Amino acid sequence: MESPEAKRNIAEAHTLLAGLRERLLQVEQQHPELEQAIERLEAALSALTVQTGGML
Repeated sequence: MESPEAKRNIAEAHTLLAGLRERLLQVEQQHPELEQAIERLEAALSALTVQTGGML
């Protein structure tokens, strides 16, 4: 059974992370750990989507 709320939350998280990545381009040299954190969060969201077969 799909959860529309979970799908919406994941989509919003991806959007927020993409926005943060754009803003981070300005300060990346000062805070490279932020880029690493964003990459790991995106990977975790993708893994969750795959593990659930997109059926959140």
